Amino acid sequence: MTGSLGFGFKVGHYTDAVNMTGCTVILPPGGNVTSCDIRGSSPGSRELVLLDLDRRLTETHGIVLTGGSAFGLATADGVALWLAERGIGYQTPVAIVPIVPAAVVFDLGTGSPQARPGHAEGRAACDAATDGAVKSGRVGAGTGTTVGKWAGVEFSAPGGLGFGRARHGDASVSAIAVVNAVGDIVAADGTVLHGTSAPGSEPEELLPTGRDFPMSTVLALVALEANLTKQEAKWLAGRGSDGITTAVRPAHTRYDGDVTFAVAAPARAGSAPANLDVLGPLATQAVAAAVRNAVS
Repeated sequence: MTGSLGFGFKVGHYTDAVNMTGCTVILPPGGNVTSCDIRGSSPGSRELVLLDLDRRLTETHGIVLTGGSAFGLATADGVALWLAERGIGYQTPVAIVPIVPAAVVFDLGTGSPQARPGHAEGRAACDAATDGAVKSGRVGAGTGTTVGKWAGVEFSAPGGLGFGRARHGDASVSAIAVVNAVGDIVAADGTVLHGTSAPGSEPEELLPTGRDFPMSTVLALVALEANLTKQEAKWLAGRGSDGITTAVRPAHTRYDGDVTFAVAAPARAGSAPANLDVLGPLATQAVAAAVRNAVS
């Protein structure tokens, strides 16, 4: 299957199907406004503090979603250099400095724990980036992901990377999600679409027992065209995180490192003003669709 974000966003994957890891790079249009929402208790990240509302910078030049746990943050170095070589970034008095936030999933137990995306893999994902359709499923940062781990890793199911989109009238929001959750993936009616193969029990019965879960995470990014403030982008990122809550059961546990980015590309001339009361529910729907698409 394939998908895209649209709105001028480019997406590229590096996939290591042998060692079961990889990374995904999102290259947003210039002049964007970016913020994020952190729901998980165990996030692994780089430069997310710059996305806080009390920080001055608003624009990002690349966003990295990667496997390899904290080791995978090295992919952002390769992305930053790739962007700088092309003159993309903040122009300081002495050099161009790209801002490249990154967030990781823990996939070291799926394939080789010594295989970790790094500098070269980040550059390769940039080289592959396109504003057209790219693969979804067990690719990029979703290559080594798993879901349904609440009853034990031995009962887990493959995760993946997915795309989603939601529309209402002229308003449209798209999303990408990397799904490596403790919980199962559920449909809108609460039935399990994809998850643990353990018989009998419900997550609520097993989670409080202190079981030693591996690190898990859902990473998502909401993309749209709108002239938003940083505060509005952060609020929209929170509504994107609500899509994880909708599609994963249980979601945002102490063992998850869930992070949702919201990136608003500048609206085209003549576009209607952004209506957050419409965009918020669309962000929730788009992320929920992306989570489900990752395992479909």
